Amino acid sequence: MSRRRASRAFDQVPDSTEAFAEWIGPHLTVMARLAARLTSDSDRDDVVQEALLRAWKKRSQYDSTRGSLRTWLLAITADQARRSRRRARPISVVADLTMPNRSLDERLDVEGAVSRLPPRQRLAVNCFYFVDLSITETATVMRCSPGTVKSTLADARHRLKELLDG
Repeated sequence: MSRRRASRAFDQVPDSTEAFAEWIGPHLTVMARLAARLTSDSDRDDVVQEALLRAWKKRSQYDSTRGSLRTWLLAITADQARRSRRRARPISVVADLTMPNRSLDERLDVEGAVSRLPPRQRLAVNCFYFVDLSITETATVMRCSPGTVKSTLADARHRLKELLDG
């Protein structure tokens, strides 16, 4: 499909499941990547499926003047990931995570450090650094201003430095 035809095909919100599948198809990979970053690998597919169901139900609310389809879908995906984490939150208390005699590999465990960030910082880091969204797109997903994203990322970088330096 040519670029011109593709953009014309998506000017309107789809009214059939086939058109919806074509509409969201190019964004499935990035939705899955964000879901995997925000939840466990085992929950990723469920989060994406729930996000797609919600997008289908809310498709008439999509407004291209407020952001791209990609950021709209990622905002829904992030919301579903938050809901999934709340449902799966463990009841037991997590053991002390400090390890005084850590090896270099343990100190450079970026993935582990990112997972220890507060949820809002983790979302900003995942959107901006791992899903390659712009500041503006990340702000849309987080439902905040670009300035808030910038300060959240600055706080996250500071906290990651503390976590990685020990």
